Amino acid sequence: MFKPVPVAIGLRYLRAKRRNGFISFISLASILGIALGVTALITTLAVMSGFQKEIRDRMLGMAAHATVSGYGEPLQDWRHAVQVATGDARVIGAAPYIEKEALISGANNQPAMLRAVIPAEEGKVSVLPEKMVQGKLAELTPGSFNIVLGRELAMWLGVGVGDDVIVTLAEFRSTPVGGVQTMKRFKVSGVFEAGYNEFDKGLAVVNLEDLQRVLRMGEGVTGVRLKLRDMDRAFEVARDLAMKLKGPYRVSDWTQDNANLFRALKMEKTVMAILLSLIVAMGAFNLVSSQVMLVTDKQADIAILRTLGLTPGQVMRTFMVQGGLIGIIGTVAGVIGGVALTFNLNNLLQAIEKVFGIQLLPEDVYYITGLPTDMQAGDVVAIVCAALVMAFLATLYPAWRAARTAPAEALRYE
Repeated sequence: MFKPVPVAIGLRYLRAKRRNGFISFISLASILGIALGVTALITTLAVMSGFQKEIRDRMLGMAAHATVSGYGEPLQDWRHAVQVATGDARVIGAAPYIEKEALISGANNQPAMLRAVIPAEEGKVSVLPEKMVQGKLAELTPGSFNIVLGRELAMWLGVGVGDDVIVTLAEFRSTPVGGVQTMKRFKVSGVFEAGYNEFDKGLAVVNLEDLQRVLRMGEGVTGVRLKLRDMDRAFEVARDLAMKLKGPYRVSDWTQDNANLFRALKMEKTVMAILLSLIVAMGAFNLVSSQVMLVTDKQADIAILRTLGLTPGQVMRTFMVQGGLIGIIGTVAGVIGGVALTFNLNNLLQAIEKVFGIQLLPEDVYYITGLPTDMQAGDVVAIVCAALVMAFLATLYPAWRAARTAPAEALRYE
């Protein structure tokens, strides 16, 4: 099969045994450096994407994908809003809610978000009924003034099922003696564990009618929470619903409500990728060293090829082919290693824990029993492209030096 002369010579140099074993060692170190960097990048980004996905799934299991609320005032006609929302094929479920900041007092005091829901409807928009570890959400019956607390919140307050807590709200009500802060005694009827600290330590749930009565809101609610088939279209669906309702409504989605968290996670992933790419860059610098030494070692060969008619451009392409193949071999090896390591990471973690008798990820601290991974094709493609570009750039200077070799000077002492 016909091959261009630079490709044929470059492949020949790659396969040939080197007179200088140190050059071969440097080339092997270059391949291993690139492979190690690519492996570390793929595995690390897969783990960080896995943690991001785990956090998002746990958070959205309790939070709404989107909400439509009254603009500065309680939403009164929420039943019509729910009816319109459920008529949209993009919406899985819709339910009303009230949310207020409150101070909850038991043996200790702790600020928390007080959320009022309809227990029978809550399962349509969140996984709260499935996360109950004590009691049932259905026990939040109208008029019972029961309350369900997050596990960490209950422990911090020093209360359990059957105990009473005092809920203090920021709203004031007028009395003959002046303004009085709204306070109400609730009985703890259940405890939930969402596996996400923001909810386990900062959320309490009561019945919708009970909180309406305490706040004297009548039929008003804060808004309607939506669960969607495609969470990435949350803002679009909520905006369309607000337009159908034909009124001044405030629309928000999960990306807006948690923008700082996801921005921080994205920044952390980007910084980690930049830092780990330095390992690939180190392999590329080793490639520069090995190619420069190879060019020096092959001065006579280059001179002979030049006298046989090889142009400087062909000489340059010869060494670029060889250096490029080293980069490709290292990158392919790194991709294979990264994919294999990612898929077997939990097995490796368990083996390390068993050998050293330690627990790297305690479940009571991290709420997980293994490392979540989410290997994304886009990340792998970006890593492969970055590694190949670095390897290609690393071949330019040595190849340029080879092209500048003067045949007479190189053969003078041969």
